[in-house]
Amino acid sequence: MLAGLLFIWLVTAIGLWIASVIVPGIHIRSTASLLKAALVLGLINAFIRPLLWLLTLPLTVLTFGLFALVINAFTLWISAAIVRDFEVDSFASAILAAIVMALLGLAGFILMQWLMMGDIHWYYFEQSSQHYPGIII
Repeated sequence: MLAGLLFIWLVTAIGLWIASVIVPGIHIRSTASLLKAALVLGLINAFIRPLLWLLTLPLTVLTFGLFALVINAFTLWISAAIVRDFEVDSFASAILAAIVMALLGLAGFILMQWLMMGDIHWYYFEQSSQHYPGIII
């Protein structure tokens, strides 16, 4: 459990660093600031983000999940407001950084699956040829 949390924190820190290198408008002044920002972002994602998801669920459904990028950008912006020496110049920079971090999170998920299980398992549902009357939940 602790190893998993440390891995997620490390992936978040690497994602923030890569986002600061790629995205103009994301500035991290030191390694300590990077690690603090990753920790604060992790705490915000653990405690505030679920509430934001719940409050914005209709928008997220209407936009087919794309509003999740806005939520992620907002959490980055909050992290930048809390951590000194971690700056986000504009909301557009925060959205671009959220996209970069989402792609890196996906890569981290695939890597974790591969390391833990020795294989990557993609789950999908096959369409059934049988029809059942009534409501399907």
